[in-house]
Amino acid sequence: MRLRFSGDRVLAVVAHPDDAELLCAGTLARAADEGASVGIVILCRGDRGQTNPPREDLAEVRKREATKAAELLGAELLFGEIPDGTLADVPEQRQMVVELLRRFRPTLVIAHAPNDYHADHRAASRLAETASWFAASHGHQTEAGVLERVPGLWFMDTVGMSGFDAGFYVDITSYVEVKRRMLRFHESQLARGADQSFSALEAMMLQQCSVRGEQAGVSAAEAFRWAGTWKRTLAF
Repeated sequence: MRLRFSGDRVLAVVAHPDDAELLCAGTLARAADEGASVGIVILCRGDRGQTNPPREDLAEVRKREATKAAELLGAELLFGEIPDGTLADVPEQRQMVVELLRRFRPTLVIAHAPNDYHADHRAASRLAETASWFAASHGHQTEAGVLERVPGLWFMDTVGMSGFDAGFYVDITSYVEVKRRMLRFHESQLARGADQSFSALEAMMLQQCSVRGEQAGVSAAEAFRWAGTWKRTLAF
């Protein structure tokens, strides 16, 4: 059995500007190559992933980095502009995410795992799950029109694979280099690799692809889990 993305509209909803590159960019690249429209929603500004010494323009820098990475992928990019550390499943932010989803009109939403390490990741997971359901409801009004149907929902791997039970894998063997090139645009974060409170992102990303690939019997893979709730696990 082989999943194909042709004709789909695949939207990753992530917390920070480099999260898609770390966790699902290979799948987005494969989807685009197979004829899907792909997009990335970045909910937070990335303003607190600071270098040492800190820089006042970090949010603008990270937005430019994310834009270059999305251009390489050919992805539509949408921003939530929420300050880091303040993301939460509250009505105002739900409404904003509903509007962003309706602008892109996904058939599949890829979200953070509910148990990922970062509070913003966990909040982004909850917002993606909730808003992608409400986006197909006429009871929630936004400027963009209601989705015709509830999109499918996948939860992606955690950073470092901690506590994530993979339900299935996507073979990204042919797309690791695209993923690497996208990540390299995030120079402000790669520069933090020597910080003991952070990690060497490229090495960590490549190791994770390799480990998940070994588990799946291919050279490189990304791991996901179905959202096993009513109408969220779509047939293919």
